[in-house]
Order: sequence, then structure tokens, then C-alpha cells
Amino acid sequence: MVVTGASDSPAAELHGGPSPAQRAVVWHDLECGGYRVDLPAWLELAERAGGPVLDVGAGTGRVSLALALAGHAVTAVDRDQALLDALAQRAAGLHVETVCADARMLDLPTRDYALCVMPMQTVQLLGGAEGRVAFLSGARAHVRAGGLVACAILGDVEPFDCSGRSVGPTPERGCVDRFEYVSRAIRVGQSRRTVSIERERWIVEKPGAARRSDVDIERDVIELDRVSVAMLRRDARAAGLHVEPVVTVAATDEHVSSSVVVMRV
Repeated sequence: MVVTGASDSPAAELHGGPSPAQRAVVWHDLECGGYRVDLPAWLELAERAGGPVLDVGAGTGRVSLALALAGHAVTAVDRDQALLDALAQRAAGLHVETVCADARMLDLPTRDYALCVMPMQTVQLLGGAEGRVAFLSGARAHVRAGGLVACAILGDVEPFDCSGRSVGPTPERGCVDRFEYVSRAIRVGQSRRTVSIERERWIVEKPGAARRSDVDIERDVIELDRVSVAMLRRDARAAGLHVEPVVTVAATDEHVSSSVVVMRV
């Protein structure tokens, strides 16, 4: 993600546990890395654009690696260096460059990308219309004439609250080294302007251990701006971009639908 959510302090610390950088990589992989249904849309846009791709909000490389494996040269941008370090390690031998930068202040040496993508609703983390226009203006400056800019936005969400231990979505689980990581969405709420997603995260040193000292618990909250296709298209025009037809990514059992708003330079 280009902008991260706020985490409460852990309720308990694991002795000799994973570093903050290791935690960031694992949580990103668990909470974002398994999402695959949008990849055909990004691959089709890359084929259509026919040139190097700028992936903004690249994280650990979910989209960047898929594009690179398909033969595209990719520049992956994120503001979290730990995520980019993991991406660079995974991309060994592929044509992937990493850059640590804020999406709203892009200033890269290359100004000839054929496509700039911002997957996973990252455009809804940019702090409102001003931040979105700043990003889109920067993307326009880095993409060649006739090239494309494409951003994913969240579809309709159904609020829920299972913070009181009621049954909710299936947790994401993974084991790295001697630790088990568990991330569980416990609340989705929305107001007129934002969508709030709250997760409870657990790290257990020995799977199955019940002692409090063996468990590290934190809560992570992400606030997304509520952004419609019409709003993002208005932002695009303000940045000097021309709107193209929207690409719809269907919902799954675990994820809501999303819209990929496509713009042309």
C-alpha cells in the first residue's frame, strides 16, 4: 500500500519475535497477496498499452511480478521500503525496478511509460480529491502520449461487526519461520465519506499455545475514501486525462467487486 493504516500497540510482545519489517511483509502478503481475480485485467491493459509499466502501490509485488512474468518491464513504486525489499528479492532475474516514493509526489527519471496502474483501491488511500489529482497529474507526466492510467476502486460493501466474537469472515493464516500469523477482519463500517476496515492480527510463536505470553495481538484500521467512478473520472479530467471505458472485476466469495477506471493521456 502507498498509505498504511494505523495499528494499535500490541497487547503482548513476543520475546525474540519478528521485526517490524518482517511483520509488514507477512501482513501484506496475507491480507493482499492472495487476491488474484483482478490480474487478468492488469495483464490485458499491459498488452493493450504495449510498453513499460509503472505499478504504484506495488507492495510485495502481487501485480508487478505477474506483469514481469508475462514479459513486461515494470517499475514498482511504494512508500514502504520493507515491502519493496521483499519484492526485489522475489523479482530476481525479472525486469523489475523498485522505487520508494509517495504516490502523490512522483518524480521518476523515466517519463515514457505505456501504462501506469494503481491496483487494490490504493487510490482511495490518498487523502481525498486533492491527493488523487496529485497522483493522477504525476502519472500523466510519466506516461507517454496515448498511454494509459488505470486505478481500481472498491465496489459496494456490506458493513458488518463481529468484534464481539461473533462469526465473521474466514481468517487469513500463514506460517513463517517458527511463527503463525492470523489476520481476521472484524469490522467494516462506512460513513458518507469513508469506508473503515478493521482487522485483528495475531502472531503465535507455537501454533496451539494458549499462554498469553506466547501471543502477540494488535488491531489494524484502514480508512478508505469513498470514491465512485464518476468522482474518479472528474479527478482524471482535472489532471488532464481522458476517460476510457471502465473494466469491472467480479466479486468472489471472499471479496467484493471492483471497478478499474481507465484513463488515457
